[in-house]
Amino acid sequence: MGFPLLVRAIRLSFEAIDRRLEDAASTLAPHRLTFLTVTLPLALPGIIAGFVLCFAKARRVGATSPSCPTFRARRRRYRAAIIPSTQIPGGDAAAFRLVLVAVAIALWR
Repeated sequence: MGFPLLVRAIRLSFEAIDRRLEDAASTLAPHRLTFLTVTLPLALPGIIAGFVLCFAKARRVGATSPSCPTFRARRRRYRAAIIPSTQIPGGDAAAFRLVLVAVAIALWR
C-alpha cells in the first residue's frame, strides 16, 4: 500500500536533478561513477522521504488493522480529542501531548 508513495518520491527526486550537472560530471568520469557521486547524492533526500512515507503508511494502515472495530474506535477517539483542542486558544500544548501519545501507541503496536 505504501510502495506507490515510495516510487513517486524517488521518481520525482530523480526528475528534479539538473541534467547539465550530470553531463558536466560525465565528461570527467565514467557514467557509473557519475551516478554514484553526483546523481545519487542529489536524489538522496527524495529517496529518504520515499522510504519514510512508505514506512509511515505501512505502520499507519496495515492490511488488517482498519477492518478491526477497536482500531477504528480508538482512531475516532484520538481524532475527537485532538481536533477540538487545536481550535481553542491555548489548546496547542494539549493537542501536542495527545499527538505524542498517539505516536507512541502507533510505534509500540
